[in-house]
Amino acid sequence: MNQNKTCRCTVIGAGSWGTTLAHLLADKGHDTTLWAYESDLVERMEKSRENDLYLAGIKLSAGLSFSSDLAESVAGAEMVLLVCPSQVMRSVVSGLVEHLEPGTLLVSAAKGIENDSLKLMSELLDELLPVELGTRLGFLSGPSFALEVAQRVPTAVVAAAHELAVAEDIQKIFTTDYFRVYTHDDIIGVELGGAMKNVIALAAGVSDGLGFGYNSRAALITRGLAEMTRLGIALGGSAPTFAGLSGMGDLVLTCTGDLSRNRSVGIELGKGKTLAEIMAGMNMVAEGVKTTLSAYQLAQRLGVETPIIEQMYQIIYEDKDPRQAVVDLMQRGLRPETF
Repeated sequence: MNQNKTCRCTVIGAGSWGTTLAHLLADKGHDTTLWAYESDLVERMEKSRENDLYLAGIKLSAGLSFSSDLAESVAGAEMVLLVCPSQVMRSVVSGLVEHLEPGTLLVSAAKGIENDSLKLMSELLDELLPVELGTRLGFLSGPSFALEVAQRVPTAVVAAAHELAVAEDIQKIFTTDYFRVYTHDDIIGVELGGAMKNVIALAAGVSDGLGFGYNSRAALITRGLAEMTRLGIALGGSAPTFAGLSGMGDLVLTCTGDLSRNRSVGIELGKGKTLAEIMAGMNMVAEGVKTTLSAYQLAQRLGVETPIIEQMYQIIYEDKDPRQAVVDLMQRGLRPETF
């Protein structure tokens, strides 16, 4: 696919990231439709050219269309981009699959692990998609706050697929003069990095909320990367992937950036607020909360040592005191530094 060739694109999910990517695609000249579950949000976006709920202050491309009708939105689409929360991916794709045409390029930009099944989005899609659709499947991940991309801040991400040609098609569709896309063939590593960094960002936020310093945050990022890498290898991913954009890149961004929802939740936990109190004040999803449960259970099932993830699980799901969690991390048995 030529980088300048336009295509018919549909973005499923009108959160901040889905809206931003739909805006990017339409601005590049692609015939783009953004699907939102909320019909009232669709009506407001059509009138104001703004997503006042999830991306306030950004005037959306004049070429962007909106819909709350799933079948209508994907009719004739050459590429469908899935940007719904990981925990609703199953229900969304189940309702979508019958309307997709063979040969459609399907791209997931969701970052999470499904609760209960403990499946990555690639495993979930392999389960739900017929063979003729599963061959054109890719995954987009990397360090990318939606607001900054919408503001055209230079950003680099990675597109992963089993077939290089599929990854290259994604690369050409999305790349602009401010949004650079690399290709990769390690789907598991790219996906897991995007999911796990949210859990470590919660921990970094807890550290900040407790009033700890840069030393503590650096330790959490570094040892969090070790946990991500160990779990990724156990699932069949490649260790070097976690040194790249979807691993270290996204981890640093989410653990340090003020726009990180997961870090923000962690900060409030560190200050002593309950999870229920924190979530009641949010209108956007912090994927790390539910991913913490999946990541902890997955590590337990695979026998992978993930002490930071374990402590976050106990803070969120067992009401453990965050200060005690830090003490328990620091007083673990002494060992060499290894990944």
